[in-house]
Amino acid sequence: MTTPDVPRSPWPSAPPAPDAPAGGLTSADPVTALAAALVTSVVTDPSTAPVTDSLAAPVTGPVTAGPAAQAAPSAAHPVPSAIPLAQPTHLPTEPVGLPGRPASFSPELARRDFPILHRTVNGHPLVWLDNGATTQKPRQVIETLAAFYGSANSNIHRGAHTMAREATEAYEAGRAAVAQFLGAASPDDIVFVRGTTEGINLVAQTWGRANLGPGDDILVPVLEHHSNIVPWQLIAKETRARVVPVPLQPDGQIDLDAYADLLSMRTQLVAVSQASNVLGTVPPVREMTALAHRYGAKVLVDGAQAVAHFPVDVQDLDADFYVFSGHKLFAPTGIGALYAKPEVMRNMAPWQGGGNMIESVDFTRTTYAPVPHLLEAGTGHISGVVGLLSALNWLTSFDRDAIAAYETSLMAYAQQALATVPGLELLGSAPDRIAVLTFTLAGHDPSTIADWLDRDGIAIRAGHHCAQPALAHYGLESAARASLALYNTSEEVDKLVASLHRLQQAA
Repeated sequence: MTTPDVPRSPWPSAPPAPDAPAGGLTSADPVTALAAALVTSVVTDPSTAPVTDSLAAPVTGPVTAGPAAQAAPSAAHPVPSAIPLAQPTHLPTEPVGLPGRPASFSPELARRDFPILHRTVNGHPLVWLDNGATTQKPRQVIETLAAFYGSANSNIHRGAHTMAREATEAYEAGRAAVAQFLGAASPDDIVFVRGTTEGINLVAQTWGRANLGPGDDILVPVLEHHSNIVPWQLIAKETRARVVPVPLQPDGQIDLDAYADLLSMRTQLVAVSQASNVLGTVPPVREMTALAHRYGAKVLVDGAQAVAHFPVDVQDLDADFYVFSGHKLFAPTGIGALYAKPEVMRNMAPWQGGGNMIESVDFTRTTYAPVPHLLEAGTGHISGVVGLLSALNWLTSFDRDAIAAYETSLMAYAQQALATVPGLELLGSAPDRIAVLTFTLAGHDPSTIADWLDRDGIAIRAGHHCAQPALAHYGLESAARASLALYNTSEEVDKLVASLHRLQQAA
């Protein structure tokens, strides 16, 4: 997907300008005024941004903390005590920014947009390595949310006044942006949900209840997140179907031979992640989907961990369902999306009843709205959709292939660096993976590791990561996890490794 560039400036941003940039949005429609306002702060030419070269040097011994990727807050660039509100204006109704190709990428360029990355924790600059749990939010998203609640808050659909129309246009623009981001054929293929978990439960309780029966199989790989296991267990118990685990190989890849053997005419659904939250494994989803379709099975793809790291094309995958969460994608919490093929969605029954999903109601007969609104009962997370639209504009303003290449290099650097820590063992070594580094450290409980790192301002996650079957594959109940994103740097990896060395030395 290619969208126009989004200009950036150091935090806090300059006051919004009244006019759109040259060559950009020029409409006088007040609905587009916010789009122009939020992107006409100080424009940074991406070509002048510094590019890190610290990935080139191999790690041959203990790593000491390198210079911070970003300078600590100073008088010139203070950390704001409160988020400045955008000037009163209106909401964007389409992808915004300057026309042209996506911007070149560097982590330094991305980091400028994240105010939280400039704070300190326990007296140290924050090193956020918990991106698998949630990503931080760029100022463009923060300012868009502030602008919505400060000057444009309204309910959507059926409103007869100007602000209702504007909010509806922004909400539906978010739907169109998600469709474009996922490579869907139409915005009507997109249902807004709270996140991946709700999207999977929606499919289980609508499509699953109508299509699963006694003796049917639901194939679920062992590497899945609990949100892609438990909903299928619940509906299988109700329909007397079976949830069949697909085993893993020692390196964390799905055992494709076992998968092929488990498929049969009893298989009604395959539920698989496009990227594992605990092992980082990226399964061959396209090939797995094609094989499942030979047996007439549907395929649901959990994209929660994938969408922030590489481009997705649901039509190329031929997925019947695809779900993701906005908060893993630099967007607000509480918003996500479900894609379903139109021929599948048309046959899905309502999951919840209420407003928005009906055409008419009386006590003898109720008629329903067409999909996707049929599956969106009640007032949606309007500001969440607006924030998601802003996050998608921000992310796709970069060259996503360059992001993927950078993250792959950073992961390789981190793997080398972590290998210097005595007693540290990384889980999973699949050749195709995202930058998730789950590990154990001899002599230390994962929670102890996380607590120690937190004292140095380094945020990782410890526990079972809602993927207990995947950890059990390695004979574990818990582990520590550092998960990287596009704004992380080799200097931050150095800090992580140096702190782990000190932990081992202290023991």
